[in-house]
Amino acid sequence: MASFSFSIFLPLFFFLLTIVSSSSNSIFIPITKDNTTQQYTTTLSFGTPFVATNLVVDLSGSHFWVDCSSTKTSSSLSSIPHRSVQCLTAKSHTQTWVSSLENENPIDQDSPCEIVAKNTITGKVATEGKLVEDVLAVKSMKDSIFEPAHEYLFTCSNTLLLNGLSNDAKGIVGFGRSRTSFSSQFFNSIDSDRKITFCLSSSSGFVSLGRRNKVSESEIFRSLTFTPLVTNQNMEYFINVNSIKIGGKKVSFNTLSLSQEGNSGTLLSSIVPYTTMQSSIYANFKSAILKAALSMNISRVDSVAPFEICFGSNGIGASKIGPNVPVIDLVLQSEMVKWRIHGRNSMVRVSDDVMCLGILDGGDEQKNLIVIGGYQLEDVLVQFDFDSSMVGFSSSLLIRDTSCSNFRFGSMDVQSS
Repeated sequence: MASFSFSIFLPLFFFLLTIVSSSSNSIFIPITKDNTTQQYTTTLSFGTPFVATNLVVDLSGSHFWVDCSSTKTSSSLSSIPHRSVQCLTAKSHTQTWVSSLENENPIDQDSPCEIVAKNTITGKVATEGKLVEDVLAVKSMKDSIFEPAHEYLFTCSNTLLLNGLSNDAKGIVGFGRSRTSFSSQFFNSIDSDRKITFCLSSSSGFVSLGRRNKVSESEIFRSLTFTPLVTNQNMEYFINVNSIKIGGKKVSFNTLSLSQEGNSGTLLSSIVPYTTMQSSIYANFKSAILKAALSMNISRVDSVAPFEICFGSNGIGASKIGPNVPVIDLVLQSEMVKWRIHGRNSMVRVSDDVMCLGILDGGDEQKNLIVIGGYQLEDVLVQFDFDSSMVGFSSSLLIRDTSCSNFRFGSMDVQSS
């Protein structure tokens, strides 16, 4: 089915979205980890008067929805009509939207824009969501003040969709590449580099959008390793992993390449707690990690759900980058470009005596061969540069004696812990 052209509608849409003033070309948003659910949350303030609302952060997510029934009535909330540019842009299947316009009665043209909202944690969807617009303020990390309020589009969904979210969360805020994600709406009306920088933490991290001048002065940003951002129709963030090494030795897989055409690349996700691999990949990976652990005299112990591979902690040394276990390298576009995973990001301590590998079997039906989960992203600076279509990432910040919770947000330099 042919896709509908956006060329006529987008300029008008961008004009209508008064998201941020030209004087504000970046924002810094605190992110907190809920260790009960392993979800990352942030707080945005909606409506008139403002109501602080906790939302689950979905790094690659295209959905931005809120349970409006759980918040106070806002005098500035406005419903978006079905026959509108905003509705067209928010719809994922635009041809269906255009076909409905041709067949609808004139009286239906001003009916509310119905949008499907999805809980990306549970996979549940709500088809009766309504697209709305309201003022929104962001609590900046600098001086803990609120940035000026501006209008954003989001979906009002029902309370049932909250099942599976952190107890105090009232929705999900997506930072993916869809046109109505939170980040896309921010970038549509500013004159700034289109960059998103994530720094997740086991306690408090952040996401920044745009760029301040002093960012370029920070040595840590100049040292980022870059790999191409893989584009596809899902509007999520993918990279290509060509091979995996454990302890410097390449793991053999049945597939010719982990990045071969058709497997959609490796997904970066904040809603998947731990990295998962398709079963065919995980089987060989498991054999290689156990062999490497045995060579280091690391003893395997019984599994502890949800982890399959666990080891006794006794005799395993430690350093500032975590337990001394086999190093895992995700080899990207060349042998020289690697995403290195040290013990801090590979091992999860489940008791005083046991630690487990935080990389799981995702099953045969997992869509992507590899999904890099939130735990593996913690204390790693990850930057999405849309102007160059690249993803930059740091080595573990622990190597620099710092972490994502120790950034000095005014200058984006780091503080030593």
